[in-house]
Amino acid sequence: MLTQLLKPEIKSLIQEKKYSVLKDVLKEWSPADIAELIVELDESERILIFRLLNRELAADVFEYLDVDTQLELIKSMGKEETAAILNEMDPDDRTALFEEIPAQALQQLLSLLSAEEKKIATTLLGYPENSIGRLMTPDYLAIKADWTIEKVLNYIRQVGKNKETLNVIFVVDEKGKLLGQVDIRDILLSSPDQQISEIYDENITPLNVFDDQEKAVTILQKYDAVALPVVDNNGILLGIVTVDDIMDVAEEETTEDIQKQAAVEALDEPYSEVSIFKMIKKRAGWLSFLFIGEMFTASAMAIFEEEIAKAVVLALFVPLIISSGGNSGSQASTLIVRAMALGDIKLQDWFKVMARELFTGFSLGIILGTIGFIRILIWQEATHLYGEHWLFVAITVFLSLIGVVMWGTFIGSMLPFVLKRLGFDPATSSAPFVATLVDVTGIVIYFTVAIQILGGKLL
Repeated sequence: MLTQLLKPEIKSLIQEKKYSVLKDVLKEWSPADIAELIVELDESERILIFRLLNRELAADVFEYLDVDTQLELIKSMGKEETAAILNEMDPDDRTALFEEIPAQALQQLLSLLSAEEKKIATTLLGYPENSIGRLMTPDYLAIKADWTIEKVLNYIRQVGKNKETLNVIFVVDEKGKLLGQVDIRDILLSSPDQQISEIYDENITPLNVFDDQEKAVTILQKYDAVALPVVDNNGILLGIVTVDDIMDVAEEETTEDIQKQAAVEALDEPYSEVSIFKMIKKRAGWLSFLFIGEMFTASAMAIFEEEIAKAVVLALFVPLIISSGGNSGSQASTLIVRAMALGDIKLQDWFKVMARELFTGFSLGIILGTIGFIRILIWQEATHLYGEHWLFVAITVFLSLIGVVMWGTFIGSMLPFVLKRLGFDPATSSAPFVATLVDVTGIVIYFTVAIQILGGKLL
């Protein structure tokens, strides 16, 4: 909002070349607002604005920019400017940038780092992709259990300025093994001569450096923490993951799941930045697969061609039947996938979920079947459209809806469990995929019921 209101004034200062005034104005802005401004400006103006910032502010702003804008600015800066920014960046944000650039360019950027920062960068990049190790920062505060409050406060004053967070401080032994944590609030409220061993909390849940980043999201939500410790297999504290980084992961994972549930390959970048050809490529595969799947619906219809020819009225209810099954299946799939993502249900809960969804599907089927029965009754009274055997047609629709909706909820709820058990992402059981699968089987259920009910009458 701030950038939208002041953007014309900023552009005016640039055109009038009042750079000193502009520099003073930007000093009063937050890094996030400056980053938003830079993204909205033209390329030449972006570079100009960025070069007006002091080194520390420039590094903070740089961390808020998307990767494409970061790379654009790097190309426009000299080696000294680039080195200053990269060395000033937080290690986790720098790792996120390095992950997106080619190997040759990466080596050039690594060469611009100081020996200490280069060691940190290569260490973080050495962890598996999408692991906690790639997400963590080594800029944390660690203290010993036998330290007094006074000693801790002096230590914070000495080294705390460049740390990622001061809200929580971690307690380690002489070998660096994590013992617990203490909130800054408890430190400030304790007497100066009190020891940390008397107030620190041993009940913590650290992340392993090789854990998947999604685990950090789950742990954060469970414990409502601002920072989570990261340890190796021996319990040695290596770094921390802060809430802002974890929320970025949560946003990415949620976006990816939503896209998969819509039968689209994960875009991996903002929608507005995806090229038309890449968008087509991402969507064509699943769409073609679903189209082929729908061909089986036509094949299923062909199997019952003779029955349709004898009782054309049955064809009138095909869209009603298969859409109800697809909709119920999509509902179940979406609910189960989301519950899995939140950790609400696990693989071992499959039987409980199945029983629950079968009962739900049966109940929903009765509701929809009743609506369908009443609809046929009203139309028959008004138009006599369904002939002398209308009651049996209505019963067929009623029972078919119960069967199809139950089947849809069963497929929609169980498919995520099957995919997860096989090692695939449950989100792949997208609503369109479930709907297509239920369409085919719904035809079979519908006409099987019709043959049983209408045999010797219409059929």
